[in-house]
Amino acid sequence: MNLSEIQQALREHNLEGWLLYDFRGRDALAMKILGLDPAKFATRRWYYFIPREGEPVKLVSMVEQTTLDALPGKKLRYLAWTEMHAQIKAMLGNRKRIAMNYSPLNHIPYTSMVDAGTIELIRSLGYEPVSAADLIQQFEALIDEQGFRSHAEAGEIVLKIKDEAFARIGEAVRGGRKVTEYEIQQFIMRRFEEEGLTCEGHGPIVGINEHPANPHFEPTPQNSYVFKPGDMVLIDLWAKQNRPGAIYYDVTWCGYLGDKPPAKYLEIFNTVRDARKAAKQLVVQKFAAGEPCYGWEVDDACRNVVKKAGYGEYFIHRTGHSIGVNVHGNGVNIDNLETRDERRLVPGVCFSIEPGIYLEGEMAARSEINVFITPGGRGEVVVCGEEQEELILVGC
Repeated sequence: MNLSEIQQALREHNLEGWLLYDFRGRDALAMKILGLDPAKFATRRWYYFIPREGEPVKLVSMVEQTTLDALPGKKLRYLAWTEMHAQIKAMLGNRKRIAMNYSPLNHIPYTSMVDAGTIELIRSLGYEPVSAADLIQQFEALIDEQGFRSHAEAGEIVLKIKDEAFARIGEAVRGGRKVTEYEIQQFIMRRFEEEGLTCEGHGPIVGINEHPANPHFEPTPQNSYVFKPGDMVLIDLWAKQNRPGAIYYDVTWCGYLGDKPPAKYLEIFNTVRDARKAAKQLVVQKFAAGEPCYGWEVDDACRNVVKKAGYGEYFIHRTGHSIGVNVHGNGVNIDNLETRDERRLVPGVCFSIEPGIYLEGEMAARSEINVFITPGGRGEVVVCGEEQEELILVGC
């Protein structure tokens, strides 16, 4: 925990303090931000208050008095619940606007960790809880130069393995050998391991024809199709270097087994490609102009392209998600559909842009890139690796 940086951020956001709270390990974000060990046994409620000026204050149960001893600040204790309420008032004092790890109306559920009862308690004591979503992004989700390098290095290997997977499909089909979606998925995972990457057991999506119309289709030995000429193919693969602190790389590419894709398939692929490019262009323009850029408005820019093409109802998920040490991170998402993400894109964030069109029982197309805003200054908008412009045509 960097206390001075947190207090500076509180002043910049016009907040009087940040109240972090946990019960039985429910708020992993709070523990990560504070540098606490999530494996440490704790059965009672604790609170840690960081004011924008002055010394932090910790409040712990008499039963577990050492829970927060690794953190700086004055220690208060409680035994009865009535004492706990009184001590919360003592620690917060006359301040009013207090950041907490919650989201009004649950707009950003990824950062909404504090239960409703605790929010009600803080309000009943005369305080105004304010979402800490921007603070969580700043102190839990931003990526430094070393993290970015790990992302870029993983990307080179992931894209190479993607090419190998499409080539392997083509070789099998041309040679008259049977190969299934599941077998290609397992091939990709083996190659990850050989190259020092991990997807932490969550296998890539390899889907033919109508299968990827389920955006999270999972191939199994039982449900897998055999590749054949004329198939439409979607591969979504993600991995990171197998070491602590490494950042994921996550992309989706589409192809066709043959040289003349169906007109409808070509149309939906071109639509998602153009939507992806429109989203990226908005981010580039906003940062070039020094203007704020929000997750919800990038989603709108992307989604409007799909709507204009007549496929809006078939774009059934957010445009993109935060990326970090987990493939779905805790920073800003590109979303004004499933949630309204009102967080800003800031230097150090990494996220996907991945519009898709899903025609149930027929076909699907998705095009995905990862965007990184470099640390320092206004930030530069960077995409590591090739961006798909045309369908991969696999000769049969």
